[in-house]
Amino acid sequence: MGFIKDFLSIFQKRKLIFIESSKESEDVYTFSFEKGPDLTWKAGQYGLFSITHKTMKNATKPFSISSVPTENVVNITTRIGDNPSEFKKALLELKPGMHMKMSGPVGSFHLDPQSPSLLIAAGIGMTPFRSILKQITAAGNELKPIQLLYMDSKKSYLYKDELDAIASHPSIQVSYLDSRNDLDQEIDKFIARHKDHGKYLVAGPKSMVESVTAYLQSKGVSKRNIKKDAFFGY
Repeated sequence: MGFIKDFLSIFQKRKLIFIESSKESEDVYTFSFEKGPDLTWKAGQYGLFSITHKTMKNATKPFSISSVPTENVVNITTRIGDNPSEFKKALLELKPGMHMKMSGPVGSFHLDPQSPSLLIAAGIGMTPFRSILKQITAAGNELKPIQLLYMDSKKSYLYKDELDAIASHPSIQVSYLDSRNDLDQEIDKFIARHKDHGKYLVAGPKSMVESVTAYLQSKGVSKRNIKKDAFFGY
């Protein structure tokens, strides 16, 4: 049923009215849109967002939704460097009242609250975890241990204030890392503690997601216990 719902959702396009953009760091922006009354999503899902105010090739791109439904906005967060693509230039041109179209939401990048979970994020791959952690802590339910390993070689950790507040939850631990060696050591510790009971969610650039997935499997983690969200640069 979940697959059918996702499949049908892809064909449903809705208009999202742009509210504002804000800078999360030197080169990371969040774009906020009004949330229609009939729109909802599960934390960790993504939408296909389409530019409508100009004609361009490849006008539709996938973005994780970094907000949760209770925040009453649809947020997408992305890195925009000094030489942005045509799509990202178009994002920067948005003014309040303009709109994009979104298909979805889709995806099964969800946390299993019944199992100890290791969340592994690199750079902009933090965006789906922001919504996952906000939603699960707001629910107020008892949680199995959750550890977030957030790796960023630039040390410009997104949502750090929010994450520090979330880490005050007795079942949630947040570790900020800046090297792959440190990341592997923390992964090894989690695997040793939770053996076959742990679940693993990995998000970030495609090469990093593939590398970490291969590392997990080399340590005996079953493929069925790993969920991946690979980000493609555009």
